[in-house]
Amino acid sequence: MVSRAEFEGRTVVVTGAGGGLGSAIVALLADRGARVVGCDQSQEALASPHLASRHVFDLLDRASIEAAIAAVLEKDGVPDILINNAGWTRAETLDALTADRIEHELDLNLTGVMMFADPIAKAMAARGSGSVVFISSVNAIAHFGNPAYAAAKAGINAYAKSIAVELGRRGVRANVVCPGSIRTAAWDHRLAKDPEILGKLQRLYPLGRIVNASEVAEAVAFLASDRASGVTGVVMPVDAGLTAGCLPFIDDILGA
Repeated sequence: MVSRAEFEGRTVVVTGAGGGLGSAIVALLADRGARVVGCDQSQEALASPHLASRHVFDLLDRASIEAAIAAVLEKDGVPDILINNAGWTRAETLDALTADRIEHELDLNLTGVMMFADPIAKAMAARGSGSVVFISSVNAIAHFGNPAYAAAKAGINAYAKSIAVELGRRGVRANVVCPGSIRTAAWDHRLAKDPEILGKLQRLYPLGRIVNASEVAEAVAFLASDRASGVTGVVMPVDAGLTAGCLPFIDDILGA
């Protein structure tokens, strides 16, 4: 059984703390004793009572990122754990891409994330300890649409491995969680177009369903914790089996 005091005495920074997955991560880590520092685009998004400290910044604004890093380190110190969760996409197919959308999604999901994480990971290394977990996506492993977002998340996977390899001897671990579809508010725009879409998804997933935010949060907590003290540079899908293989091929071709 996991200890309710697993993260007692640890400070954890969570970006995108007000979103569907971010809120689940914040609640779980706080419930297990962490002092959770939440970061998001607005104070309104940081209303959770589980947060001990709050910082507002925009991943598309370099000055905002730099100011937030300074504020976090000054107010909360070098965190023990950093959860890079913030991200967003809307350009769902190649046809939807424009130069502006490519730039926007790469800046938000890769450049901004690296700019925030890099000085914190290096501060952890200077101290001699730290754990970094990135929320990536199954889109970084195989193509399920969202091409610019997928490219950015694949970059995050590579960046996490660079931290694992180059900062490992200085006590820093870095790992990646790649969720499949999660039933959060991020799916609302798709449901508005097609209320039956969740039912259609079921046949693609070996578990017959998509994952929920608490399941992804559990994987994040494991990789962040001392239970994973020997784990670094890992890219872990939490996707109800989506990337394990093509279930419709089995059903429609081999089972026909």
